[in-house]
Order: sequence, then structure tokens, then C-alpha cells
Amino acid sequence: MPGTEEQLNKELTRGYVGFDPTADSLHIGNLVPITLLVHLQRAGHQPIALVGGATGMVGDPSGKSEERNLLTRDVIEHNLACQKKQLEKFLDFNSETNPAIMVNNYDWFKDFGFLEFIRDVGKHISVNYMMAKDSVKNRLENGMSFTEFSYQLVQGYDFFHLFKNMNCKIQMGGSDQWGNITTGTELIRRMGAGEAFAVTTPLIKKADGGKFGKSEKGNVWLDAEKTTPYEFYQFWINAADSDAVVYIKTFSLKDRAEIEALIAEHENAPHLRIVQKAIAEELTERVHSKKDLEAAIDASSILFGNATSDKLKAMSERDFLAVFDGVPRAEISKSELESGIGVLDLLATKSGFLASNGEVRRALKENSISINKEKINSEEAYFNSDSLINGKYLLLQRGKKKYFIVSVS
Repeated sequence: MPGTEEQLNKELTRGYVGFDPTADSLHIGNLVPITLLVHLQRAGHQPIALVGGATGMVGDPSGKSEERNLLTRDVIEHNLACQKKQLEKFLDFNSETNPAIMVNNYDWFKDFGFLEFIRDVGKHISVNYMMAKDSVKNRLENGMSFTEFSYQLVQGYDFFHLFKNMNCKIQMGGSDQWGNITTGTELIRRMGAGEAFAVTTPLIKKADGGKFGKSEKGNVWLDAEKTTPYEFYQFWINAADSDAVVYIKTFSLKDRAEIEALIAEHENAPHLRIVQKAIAEELTERVHSKKDLEAAIDASSILFGNATSDKLKAMSERDFLAVFDGVPRAEISKSELESGIGVLDLLATKSGFLASNGEVRRALKENSISINKEKINSEEAYFNSDSLINGKYLLLQRGKKKYFIVSVS
């Protein structure tokens, strides 16, 4: 929006982003507006993270083809508490010069009566203006409730409230939020409060046309219980080359020269996946921790590199199951393991990993059998409870790619 750059160059400026509490975790799609706030703070300005305790009760129609289910107050409060903890990982709320601020729009809406709102706020924005927004036009064919239609006015009032009470002059978000944000700037102008500004970013689109932020399992969450650090790391590692370049330009906090050098290095040797590794490592450490990053790299080496049995046994159960998600399984009882199981029984009779004792013998002669990443070449090998990973699992392997898990219960 014209004038935004001049405002940022003129003085310390407050800018905000709103977060929708529809889930108890943010996801990687939220990393774009989070990164806007991070850069705003790094540039010496003051970021405001608005959590939508009130707007979450209405539901943003932007980019939605149908109306969403409304959440209860208790669910929204739980989701807000979880999201607050995540935002604190990215923003500095203790800075002496420009600390980040967190606000909840429920605080100013909870005592705002409906008649008061439509009289004092609604009269300033025409129905024609609201109908012209894409978030409304795209839903006219299927219809939308008055609740969702009014969303842009509610969000617009958020901006007015922050402008008037906290001198917040900029609202930021994805390009799909442009209509909602400019309703706020228009409301501020028409209610005589002054001039405000909007900053939006293009929505990230994957080269293959797929939606950014989705994996085969669905959303890639920032919560380790929903998306493990290993799965999070793998999402970035597995990015297509063109997507990885977009990701590192969008999310990295490295300086421009360093990013451009990484991209140039990557283009000279794309098979090394230099950009993918760089952004995977940076984001996994920022979203989770250095320890989680190291565990994710170790877990990746189990499946894709020359890992040792010690590394395998040091993995958490969560990472182990994430790495071998989808691998065929069989179950045996703990009592069967107490006296020890011979390799022929384990690989054929008990697990069904290989079809027969004869096939097991051939595989042993080929030196293609590993159990818990240790090569086995003797028919006399026996396994007991001391062999278990996390006290529960045996990892069977033939060759480089054929895996099988035996669960012991």
C-alpha cells in the first residue's frame, strides 16, 4: 500500500498479524505471517500478535468454499493458549527497545453490544463495499451466512481498535487477507482516526500445483505431537528444487548474500540438495530445538544412510515409528522372546517377513539380512528381549530397501 515504506522509515512503527484459533496448533502456513512479524521486529519495529478469541467465534470466509463449524468458547480458549506458547518461540517479548506484544480481540469485543456495534461501526462501511470483496463474491453462488458476511467488519474493527488504542499503523497477512485488511484501513479513515497501512505477501504455491503446508498426512503442524520433528524435517528435505528456493527466500533469517550463495551452490550440484538441507535445518531448530534437529538428522540416516544399531536403539519411539511409518508389521508375544528366537523362526515362521526357511537361508548366504541394522549371516543367531528397540521392536531388513517391524507385546 502506498506510504507504507515511508511510515516504516519515519519512526518505530507497530504492526500486527491476526491468528485464527481454529486448531490447538499453528501450522507451517502460519510461518509466512510469523516471519513478517519476525522481520518487523528485527528491523527495529514493534510486532503485535493478535489471537482471535472473538473472530474465531465467527470464522473467516477468506479462501473457503463453505461455512466452517463454529467452535465453543472452551475449545477456542484451549487453542489460544497453545498458539501463544508457539508464538513465543519466534518473537522476543522481553526486548528492552521493541518487545513483541500479544493481544486477544475477545478483550474488546466481549462487552461490545450488537446494537452498539452496528450503529457505531457498521454505518461506516456500505454493503456495496463489502459485497465487492473476493471473500464474499466467491461465495455468492453457494450462499454465506450473515455471520461470515460480517467477518470483514469485525476484523476491520480490530485494526481500528489497535490503531486508536495502541497506535498500531500496519496490518500484515497473506494476499487472501487483502480484502479484510483494507476494510480496516477504510474503517480507520472513515471513522476519522487517521491513516493506516496494509502489507500482504503472495500465497506460496508449489511447483506441482499442490497446496503449500500439506503432506500426505495433511497439515504440517508446529506441534511436535501432531507432526514429529523428523516428519517436519523431512517435509523440507523432500521439497522440489524450485519450491526449496522459494522456501529459503521466504523463511530463512540468513542475510541475502548467504541465501544467494546457497542457491548458486545448489544450482551447481542439485543432487546434493544444499538448499533443502539448509532450510530444513534452520526451520527444524527454530520451530523445535537443536536437540530435535540432531535427532531428525540421525533418524534420516537410519533410513537413507549407513546408520549403526547404536543410533537405532538411541532413537525415541516417536521417531522410530515416524521413520518406519507404513512399513509392514507383525506381532509376537513377549513370552516367545524370553527363551530366545532363532533367526529362521523370527524371519519366516513367527513374522512372515520371508516366505520360508529356505528363503531365509538363501538371504543369509547372500549377506542381505540385517536385524536392528546389524548384519546377520549365521543360521545359529538368536534374539531375546535384550535385542529390542525401546523394549518393543525388532527391525528386520533385507537388502537396502525392504523393511519389516516385529512388535513385541
